Amino acid sequence: QVQLVESGGGLVQAGGSLRLSCAASGRTFSSYVMGWFRQAPGLEREFVAAVSWSGGRTSYLDSVKGRFTISTDNAKNTVYLQMNSLKPEDTAVYYCAARRGDVILTRRYVYDYWGQGTQVTVAS
Repeated sequence: QVQLVESGGGLVQAGGSLRLSCAASGRTFSSYVMGWFRQAPGLEREFVAAVSWSGGRTSYLDSVKGRFTISTDNAKNTVYLQMNSLKPEDTAVYYCAARRGDVILTRRYVYDYWGQGTQVTVAS
């Protein structure tokens, strides 16, 4: 059974940094795309970043480009989201997700597995 477990969220001041981790287990993820999504209160869950585990291709939401970096550690089966220069509008619950295949897609409905989420709060 696939499990995605996020960690690393917390409270940070604007301009600060956090690194989110997503530990994946239950199968081999070499042919998966791993994504990060976020959901703020009253808003829909939105795509933030994704990486193809096999090819290392990445994609980002425009508003996080240059500030966030997604990466993988194959030995640990873990996906990271390094978030720098955080802004109050980055405040949300962040979710890790996985979808079979090698094509990066940004629609949440195509992702097969989800973690439980981790809260990120950026204070102004």
